[in-house]
Amino acid sequence: MSPRSEETPNGRAPKGATPEAAARGYDVSTPHPAASGTAPQSPERGTSTSRTADRPAAEDTTVAKVAEEAKKAKETKEAKDAPSTKSTKSAEAAKAGKNGKNGAGAQGKTAPSRPQATGLDPGERWRLLNGAHHDPHALLGAHREPGGVRFRVLRPFARCVAVLVDDRRIELDAEGDGLFSALAPLADVPEYRLAVVYDGPEQVVDDPYRFLPALGELDLHLIREGRHEELWKALGSQPMTHGGVAGTRFAVWAPNAQGVRVAADFTFWDGSAFPMRSLGASGVWELFLPGVGPGTAYKFEITRRDGSRQLKADPMARAAEVPPNTASIVTESDYSWRDEEWMAHRGDVPVHRAPFSVYEVHLPSWRPGVGYRELAEQLPAYVKDLGFTHVELMPVAGHPFSGSWGYQVTSYYAPMPRLGTPDDFRYLVDALHRAGIGVIMDWVPAHFPKDDWALARFDGEPLYEPGDPRRAEHPDWGTLEFDFGRTEVRNFLVANAVYWCEEFHIDGLRVDAVASMLYLDYSREGGDWLPNVYGGRENLDAVAFLQEMNATVYRRCPGVVTIAEESTAWDGVTRATHLVGHTGFGGLGFGLKWNMGWMHDSLGYVAHEPVHRKYHHNEMTFSMVYAYSENYVLPISHDEVVHGKQALVSKMPGDWWQQRANHRAYLGFMWAHPGKQLLFMGQEFAQGGEWSHESGPDWWLVDPAYSAAGDHRGVRDLVRELNTVYTATPALWQRDTDQGGFEWIDGGAAEDNAFSFLRYGTDGKPLLCVSHFSPVVRQDYRLGIPESLAHTVWTPVLNTDDERFGGSGVPVDGALKTEPTPWHGRRHSIGLTLPPLATVWLAPLA
Repeated sequence: MSPRSEETPNGRAPKGATPEAAARGYDVSTPHPAASGTAPQSPERGTSTSRTADRPAAEDTTVAKVAEEAKKAKETKEAKDAPSTKSTKSAEAAKAGKNGKNGAGAQGKTAPSRPQATGLDPGERWRLLNGAHHDPHALLGAHREPGGVRFRVLRPFARCVAVLVDDRRIELDAEGDGLFSALAPLADVPEYRLAVVYDGPEQVVDDPYRFLPALGELDLHLIREGRHEELWKALGSQPMTHGGVAGTRFAVWAPNAQGVRVAADFTFWDGSAFPMRSLGASGVWELFLPGVGPGTAYKFEITRRDGSRQLKADPMARAAEVPPNTASIVTESDYSWRDEEWMAHRGDVPVHRAPFSVYEVHLPSWRPGVGYRELAEQLPAYVKDLGFTHVELMPVAGHPFSGSWGYQVTSYYAPMPRLGTPDDFRYLVDALHRAGIGVIMDWVPAHFPKDDWALARFDGEPLYEPGDPRRAEHPDWGTLEFDFGRTEVRNFLVANAVYWCEEFHIDGLRVDAVASMLYLDYSREGGDWLPNVYGGRENLDAVAFLQEMNATVYRRCPGVVTIAEESTAWDGVTRATHLVGHTGFGGLGFGLKWNMGWMHDSLGYVAHEPVHRKYHHNEMTFSMVYAYSENYVLPISHDEVVHGKQALVSKMPGDWWQQRANHRAYLGFMWAHPGKQLLFMGQEFAQGGEWSHESGPDWWLVDPAYSAAGDHRGVRDLVRELNTVYTATPALWQRDTDQGGFEWIDGGAAEDNAFSFLRYGTDGKPLLCVSHFSPVVRQDYRLGIPESLAHTVWTPVLNTDDERFGGSGVPVDGALKTEPTPWHGRRHSIGLTLPPLATVWLAPLA
């Protein structure tokens, strides 16, 4: 008699291993087999890795080849051993079981004599064993048939299997190839468990094939309609209790597959034991595996139409292995949020009428080697000290190649595992919220890499990507674009946007590469692109997707903002979706849009030597022509400080002092210009070198031990002061989208390299900004003042030339009276001293 393992309540696994894992000799000390797949960390065009992921040897074999090998093995075995499947006496079966072939020794009551075991239809058997059967539950498990109840179990590599019903034990006959079967003289299908013997002691487990589907009809209907807004709760791996038994439901959308099986660490990446069932026209495959819980690594083994097979990571996985490994991980959150106050009030003021100053961060390199929990102890304090209202995280979704910076995503629902678990990421977001800092994350729905273990040709056919390569191939990055016209794909992405906002309390999504989605001819030559149904270049499916995504996020997630990185003049990016513009399209529905034109023009201006800037004066003023056409963010992002573009301070002309002075004056101009602000990490302390994703910011520059640390600390002190004054001055943010909140004083002082304007709050209170981009001091520089401010006394509230910030310390008078001296077409004016290469802000003296 084989010893039985100790059972646990509700079928739960002993700590550290599931019953199924224990049954196969797998525990927490067993390393994950290499067959889980790896993604080496070197780039190749079109993929996030340099070669295909490692896979089991059988993974690429065809079904026909597997069938032939299985047939030969069976014939050899039958020639050597007595064919127990033809035995007609239960006593003979029991005897054979004692020899380790058909069953374990009796335990409890042995079932009475039963009818002869009959094999499966050859075609059904072949499809089942080779991963090409659409309904394995119809063959496996327990089913009524003439003479009683047929039990059939698929347990490859098992020595023997028995069914336990109450206090009875029914030994199953071996049918070969891991199939075991018996017809028991029972009137109805009972509750039962399985006693399985591999090489070790007997294990008692639940049979996955005795359970009804754990996915409801409403879920399937919504999936078919492309309207399941909580898709992550229906697909992927979901720990649950089903039929009173704890386990994990696996579900995947693969409509073109012949069959799908679950392969996991505890099966040593052999999927033959766990074929999934197809749930009709939905294209969804489902299987509930009892005893499997969080921490299990798994993939789906897809049998393609041509019979070949491929291990695929779960598109809906909510956790993933640390690269270079590529498996998905079963996970369940037990995190308790503590940001109730933040969540309750984050939407009190619309973002375009609130202060919004963003610090852009690449988490893996901000403090290299530090995880989410350690970042939670450092990042919130740093950002709060500098006065930023939000952080923007470069993509945190799982990506195998770190050199992509996160913009080639393979795990859309899993935070990158390099820095910790999903709950660790929740901890970081929670800490930022409790510090009063909003969290925006970059989101990449435009394209995905071609890695063969991920989304590309997921079920053997184009699925997430269009079938026509003229629509599928992204020419700039060698990746694949999403098929925005397919309802299930659109649902996958819309639900993903909602997922990050609801499950991780994300406050904003900055959508990457929107322009590449909107235009069918984006970066394509004539003949390389396919027009829309009207013969135009607009991607109508992408427009509909973006509108649906924005409408859904704003409806479900109050207080969240969506931000478009859109580099063209597409009309209505931040207009409501129901309002049709002159182009005939409704708005895309974003809350904000990156002002790429302002960024390009202003950086071009400051890169010129001061003596030449007068010829480029309009590059600083042209942005005001269209400043109120959209709701803008002014971005100095990671893209502007890499690939030979130089860090912000290094773009500036002149010696080191002039470079820093230009840098400070530019930031002062940026913070006063209509629109919100975004600054990439390292630029807040004038890092001179370009950003590297491997080393991150040059923190040593602000180390007191460094002799020139004061230069860099001075710039950082300015950023802190900019944010402090900005947040306290409603004129700088309350009317960013209202042209009545801005008034030029002099936008044409090209000879002086000077720009002066007023900003107004909703109460009419002004702030006067003067930016001076010449390295000279201008005495009694006169500015015309509107009649409504004729009796105002002005005082400086910020001077980027202040010695505290590393400037020359040229003073600006503390109380500037408006005088009845006509200037700039106005009856009154003030005269002030303009420091060299500086921006000065003045406010009415209280």
